[in-house]
Order: sequence, then C-alpha cells, then structure tokens
Amino acid sequence: MNASSAPASASPIRLLELRHAEIESLGTYADGLPATTELHTVRTWREPLPDDPTVFDGIVAMGGPMGANDGALHPWIDAEITFLHRALAADVPVFGICLGSQLLAAAAGAAVTTGPAPEIGICSVEWTQQGLADPVWKGLSDNTFDVMQWHYDTFDLPEGSVLLASSSAYPNQLFRLGSSYGIQFHLEVDTRGFAEWVADDDYREEIVGALGSRGPEEAIAGLAGIESDTRSMAAAAMARWVELISADRGGEVGP
Repeated sequence: MNASSAPASASPIRLLELRHAEIESLGTYADGLPATTELHTVRTWREPLPDDPTVFDGIVAMGGPMGANDGALHPWIDAEITFLHRALAADVPVFGICLGSQLLAAAAGAAVTTGPAPEIGICSVEWTQQGLADPVWKGLSDNTFDVMQWHYDTFDLPEGSVLLASSSAYPNQLFRLGSSYGIQFHLEVDTRGFAEWVADDDYREEIVGALGSRGPEEAIAGLAGIESDTRSMAAAAMARWVELISADRGGEVGP
C-alpha cells in the first residue's frame, strides 16, 4: 500500500526511542516501522526525558553497556525507570531491548540482578508455548533459534507477565506484560552495526574478555550466518507490535 491508497482514517504512530549509547539504535527493528511513524529519539545520557509519556503511542527502550542498578553512576537510569513506570501505569506500551528489557522489568517492580556468567555471542533461544502463540512473535522462527547475546544481568519476571522465550544459561529471555515486551537478546544488530560495536574500545575489551582474542571476529562471523533471519524477525516483530498498539487505541496504522 502506498501513501495515496492508505485509508483516510490511518494516522501515524508516535514512538519514543530511549537510546542509552549512540551505537545502540533501533537497527533492524526500524525496518518494520510504517513510513508515517513519528519517531522521537532521546539520548538519555545527555537529554532530558519528556514530561509526559502519554504523548507517545509507544516507547522503545534500547540497550547499553550500563546496568539497571547503576543509578549511582548514571542518575538518568533511575529517572528512566520512574518514567517507564509512569508509562506502564498509563497503559503506554514499552518495547525494551537488552538493557531496555531490564529497565522495563525494574519499572514493573521486578528485580534485576547480575547473572552467574556473561552471555555473549551467538546463542540458542527457545520459545515457550506462550511464545509460539504470541501475536507479535508467533511463526517468526523455528521453535529454537540463534541470536546475538551481550549481557551480564538478568531480570525476574514482573508480576502478571508471560514468559515467551528462554535460553539454557538465562531462562528469562523475553516476556510480555500487557502490550509491552522485554527482549533480552539483540535482533536489532546486523554485521554492520556489530562492527561499530567492536570498533569501540570498551565494547571490544568486553567481548575479548568473555570470548578471547578472536571473540570479535568469531562473533561477527556467526552473526553473518543468521542476520538474514534475525533481520526479518526484527522487522516483522516491530510491524506487529505497531499494529497491536494501533488496535489497542482503536485506530489504523499508516503505510
């Protein structure tokens, strides 16, 4: 459908992207956004959060190298958790990715803790029965699929949430809370984006520490083998989430 043939009732979705590091953006999730999406990006380490989350139809909280419990080092973290709590209370859906999933869990009252070992590189994730039937994720992959992981922390499931996917090392990989989703893994990064990550000295030091001196090259080679799948998953999931938002507000999404 092109813009000229869109229904007259279609209206743009207003999304807020909360970015925590310049090189961790929407990435391939952006491929699923309607062309009419009004995307407002706040770089949380240097820009203030909006006063009112309800001026947006949805919020996408991205990843970052910090943790949800690092408010003493990064005061904006606690402010963002409070902001996301207000969004949830006002029924504004949140799509949290990696750090964003942990901030979403914290905003919903769940604990965020450091896991027993880092989960970094290409890892397998398995859908739960609820995940296989979820309106955003169903049919997007086989029951078990490979993804890029890069995290040290994990979250408890918020009260009232549904677990959608797990890995052997970290059982809580993806949850749904109403129309909000917390996704621990990185569908959004392709090989081009990952190359930017490992070009950053701090990021490269982390992955070398976890995987050894060949870790960056091995991880990017592994990602090259799955990125066509993860790219299509990310785009489809985002498109479906936007449709879910639109249905919740009783409208239609533009092209």
